[in-house]
Amino acid sequence: MALNPYLHFKGNCREAFDYYRLVFGGEFLMLSTFAEGPPEMEITDAERNQIMHVSLPVGANVLMGSDMPACLGAAPEAGNNFSISVQAQNREHADKLHADLANGGRVQMAMQDMFWGDYFGSCTDRFGINWMVVFSVAAE
Repeated sequence: MALNPYLHFKGNCREAFDYYRLVFGGEFLMLSTFAEGPPEMEITDAERNQIMHVSLPVGANVLMGSDMPACLGAAPEAGNNFSISVQAQNREHADKLHADLANGGRVQMAMQDMFWGDYFGSCTDRFGINWMVVFSVAAE
């Protein structure tokens, strides 16, 4: 199981991750924009080129991030501008992690198969920490 930080930005994710790549070195494992997302995402023309997901290896960890367009909810502010991403071992493990972390907190997204191919859900725990639970379906 791996824990990795996931950072949320107000439209400057690309700039931030270009900087982090200069600081830490390496190459992006993935970089995609909202233009590459499914058509049902209500993205404005101005948001289409914002970052939907980026990942940068840093040592044994992966720093991940995305912009947060208006259709995804409240704009990130200091304190809610990060999540911790936890990589589950299988679907059952993902379901248990998500349920346990959401216990006494709030489910943001129930565990479900996502358009990018992973089994994913998110929640805020009872202490106000945002979590992303992911199982890579390709590992099945």
